[in-house]
Amino acid sequence: MKFVQRLQKAQQNNNSLLCVGLDVDAARLPQHLRATSNPIVQFNRRIIEATSDLVCAYKLNLAFYEALGERGWQILQQTLAYIPAGAVTIGDGKRGDIGNSSERYAKAIFNGFGFDAATVHPYMGYDSIEPFLRYEDRGTFLLVLTSNEGSSDFQRLTFGGRPFYQKVVQAAVRWNTRRNIGLVVGATHPEELQPVRKLATEMPILIPGVGRQGGDVESAVRYGCNKKGLLAVINASRSILYASNGKDFATAARKEATKLRNRIVKYQEQYFE
Repeated sequence: MKFVQRLQKAQQNNNSLLCVGLDVDAARLPQHLRATSNPIVQFNRRIIEATSDLVCAYKLNLAFYEALGERGWQILQQTLAYIPAGAVTIGDGKRGDIGNSSERYAKAIFNGFGFDAATVHPYMGYDSIEPFLRYEDRGTFLLVLTSNEGSSDFQRLTFGGRPFYQKVVQAAVRWNTRRNIGLVVGATHPEELQPVRKLATEMPILIPGVGRQGGDVESAVRYGCNKKGLLAVINASRSILYASNGKDFATAARKEATKLRNRIVKYQEQYFE
């Protein structure tokens, strides 16, 4: 099954565009978990169990696991084992390098860990992302317009009548011969999301920045979805993970995820048939 089909199926099955980011900071774990033998895995397991019927995907920022060394890779593998098969998994490593290096990155993310999708930066051109695209049943999300403050340093520079980020989208559309490319556009840039969707009508768009970063949920749904109200993957991390730092953290996470999922559904019903 093609990646886009798998993603749409996950979104339809759970009636959800929500993606939970499992970007876990050990320093922010509930105190009662810190004395356990594997606190991050236990935390992730409880979050997954509490939210798996509310999401279409989980995104794991690899930096939070790589920083822990060999133990981090083990935690990553154990966490992935708890994610239900119906949910899409995204390895958020923002990879991208010369061809032979990208081959290894793609192999590690798709074969080694078994992620369904990866985030990749396209700055080095087509040959740096092509090794990821060879995995036709996996998704490759290209960074287009990120949610950080410094995104304006390069991504909005104009040449040839268009801002750079739109040039990236146009290139992604040309490269999408296998229909396995997605885009990353931060929710903190709602005014730019609309032209991106117009250029890439049927590509998945991963939209981080909702929650603590203040991204606009309504705009993420209205301008991020395709005409069927799907293919926007709206990510929230800290607002869900750390909804409580007590023993009720999983219950609080479910409550926050439910609230956000329901807001998304309301806007889907408002703007799409």
